[in-house]
Amino acid sequence: MRGRTATHRPAVHVDSDSPLGAAHPRQEGPTDLRLVPPALAAWATAAMALDAPPGWVAGVVALCVAAAGRLLLARRAPVRAAPPSRSMRASWSKSSLAAVLLCVAASAASGGLHGADLRRGPIPESARRFDRVTAEVEVTSDPRLTRPRIRGNHAAPTAILLDAEVRRVERPDGTMTRTPVLLIVDARQRKRPWAEAGPRAEGAEGAARERAGSTWLSLLPSTRLRVIARVAPPLGGGDRIAAVLRVRGSGPPEVVGQPSATQRFAGELRARLRAATDGLEPDARALLPGLVVGDTSRITPELDEAFRATDLTHVLAVSGANFMIVLALLIGPPGRAQRIERRGLAPRLGLPLRATALCGGALTLGLVIVCRPDPSVLRAAACGSIALLAIATGRRRSLIPALATAVLVLVLYDPWLARSYGFLLSVLATGALLTLAPRWSAVLRGRGMPSRPAEALAAAGAAQVVCAPVVAVLAARVSLVAVPCNLLVEFAVAPATVLGFATLATAPWAMPVAKALAWCASWPAGWIADIARAGAALPGGGMDWPGSWTGALLLAGALTVLVFVGRRLLRHPWLSCACGVLLLLVLVQPPPLTRVITGWPPPDWRFAMCDVGQGDAMVLAAGDGSAVVVDAGPDPALVDRCLTALGITRVALVVLTHFHADHVAGLPGVLRGRSVGAIETTGLEEPLDQAEFVHRQAAVRHIPVTRALAGERRRTGGLDWQVLWPPPSRAPGAGPAPGPIPIPIPGLEPGPVPEGPNDASVTLLVRSAGLTMLMLGDLEPPAQRALLRSPAGAGLRAVDVLKVAHHGSANQDPDLIRRVAPRLALISCGADNPYGHPAPSTTAALEAGGAQVLRTDVDGAVTVGGGDEHLLITRD
Repeated sequence: MRGRTATHRPAVHVDSDSPLGAAHPRQEGPTDLRLVPPALAAWATAAMALDAPPGWVAGVVALCVAAAGRLLLARRAPVRAAPPSRSMRASWSKSSLAAVLLCVAASAASGGLHGADLRRGPIPESARRFDRVTAEVEVTSDPRLTRPRIRGNHAAPTAILLDAEVRRVERPDGTMTRTPVLLIVDARQRKRPWAEAGPRAEGAEGAARERAGSTWLSLLPSTRLRVIARVAPPLGGGDRIAAVLRVRGSGPPEVVGQPSATQRFAGELRARLRAATDGLEPDARALLPGLVVGDTSRITPELDEAFRATDLTHVLAVSGANFMIVLALLIGPPGRAQRIERRGLAPRLGLPLRATALCGGALTLGLVIVCRPDPSVLRAAACGSIALLAIATGRRRSLIPALATAVLVLVLYDPWLARSYGFLLSVLATGALLTLAPRWSAVLRGRGMPSRPAEALAAAGAAQVVCAPVVAVLAARVSLVAVPCNLLVEFAVAPATVLGFATLATAPWAMPVAKALAWCASWPAGWIADIARAGAALPGGGMDWPGSWTGALLLAGALTVLVFVGRRLLRHPWLSCACGVLLLLVLVQPPPLTRVITGWPPPDWRFAMCDVGQGDAMVLAAGDGSAVVVDAGPDPALVDRCLTALGITRVALVVLTHFHADHVAGLPGVLRGRSVGAIETTGLEEPLDQAEFVHRQAAVRHIPVTRALAGERRRTGGLDWQVLWPPPSRAPGAGPAPGPIPIPIPGLEPGPVPEGPNDASVTLLVRSAGLTMLMLGDLEPPAQRALLRSPAGAGLRAVDVLKVAHHGSANQDPDLIRRVAPRLALISCGADNPYGHPAPSTTAALEAGGAQVLRTDVDGAVTVGGGDEHLLITRD
């Protein structure tokens, strides 16, 4: 043995009961952090080099390479008269610094080259001039629809977005290029006038537009198109696109090059997966493709908002967890890959470790192809695979170097990841799971908590604490239900994902089997959606927070203090339970308790004006948790929160005064979790897209839709109301009004065709407990004057409460204001709205008539009660 004593070194393996495959600390030794500084330096350098001029990049590269070379040469020189330990430390420091400098040089070069792609070629120059160009582009992502956005009284038109690269611009010189762009296909529907096209032609044109839109949505990555587009600069700086190409989507795309065989294969698999989930409940049907391959095309805005509010959006994205779950099926539970009793499919198939690793790599490659090789998918594959392999070998000491290696390789491969919030959140979450979670889990187990719950709670808590400041920057909001919601969905994610992948694998050759597997997967997927909706519906589920890095630092400090206090609370079980009960009360905010603490809403309120921003939503109490809701505002979450605070569980009738988006877009929030008797609307179904939206919402929930006409009178509980406007219309093509037959008013004749949706607003005169309220919708002065002349409005006299028309705009008829002479005027408008609502002239006229004016942008939600003698007004 050459003079050395042989020693027996025990085999390094992990205890089967240790969490996450943790090896014995004496066997693992201290964590190796040498790769962390080079990874962080490369990350920071890549983020800065993307916008840097070429001269700066070349100077940094040359300087770093020269300095690194000098350090490495100095390391090789002999060190005299120095102790061995000091010589080793000096050598290690020089090597580490040289590694940092070389990584900085490499990331600067990579970032400079990628950033130059945005500045070279004809497209950036054309964008500055807003030219119209004809170009050949290659699609690099799946098409996606923009989320509906409310802009004033209408919803922004839906557009189709595609990431693409311009390969050639049709010029006399046939310029070739490779410039990343964002392709925006205008998919709006333009309604033709009655004089130009009848209903049949309108339907045929709409069907043609729908077919064209579906063709755009079916495009696969690597497809080449010829487009004629208007080029514009990107809206914000720091993006990986050089320009925005806006294309009219009235016709199908002009395909000049078919997608690659790989993308066709992936597209077929994804289409089969969607087909296998077609018969499921809506939530499971939308969620399963997202869980498996990141296909979120079926996720509704409402469900997406619920996932955002509960910080569960990582479930809808392809993350490292997807790869870890699938690879765990192959190699078994973490920490057993080197044990004789290892589990998974690999030992059952007789595969040795090396063959298992190769199969795992092939499986990862297949997942990348099916899930699309986008930067987020590549990041997830790298982080998930490296972390899983490190865990599977039972060497926790190698986890941090593995993460640092993944960061370094990915940033050098794609420097744009250095500016990606998704990449930052992924690295922070993984780092928290590798560093904080094991320690917190040990503390919880030391306090008597079982191993599995302790691991789950520590993992969810660590990831949330580390990621919350960054999420606050993006959302300007902090979720208080993120940790419990993540805990509740954790046990459902794995079976839903595994069954989803099984559905994906069987759908191409055995669709009945795939449908059966999809049905099984729908149960955990439905549970995930239910948890997201329930968490988002909690009144105290989140709180607004400054959406800046200053706010992020404040939140990080607050969370640090919370963790410090929480560790000491664990020593006092009773105090911990009391804090848990207090947190539960804050989240749930039971209406009786909230009423006692805040005094809002008062127990005898009759009318309520919800604060829904720039829109309208009124609630008329009908007793015993029942109400009539007039308009739904622009945001489902805001109107749902208001109805929950008011204790409304049943809605006898929803009256939508007209179809502008700021009055109807929040309808899903009214219908959420409540029984609704019927929906009543105006007869003029414009804008058409919003009218169709209302009918779809009603059809899904089997709620009848009726039409309101002047003369109709109804009563429910102690609430009585009369429809004053609109009168029967002579609009072409308007058939008989469905719904209840209005009580005829003598002298009532068909009125003129309303000039627009505002003048077709349903106007109500409401009586409750001796109070009268006039609700004008968005009536303009011509319709207000016509209302005064009509038989229904001729008897209008002074009212107690007036819901001012059109958010208090300047377009008001002074005769109507003088006639009704309200004691209280309510104006629903959004803070700092761009329309100047309410107009100073309107508020001045109301106050001159003796009315007290309350507005939601200043006073918040308002409730009104009392009787003939006095009004009881309460503000939220």
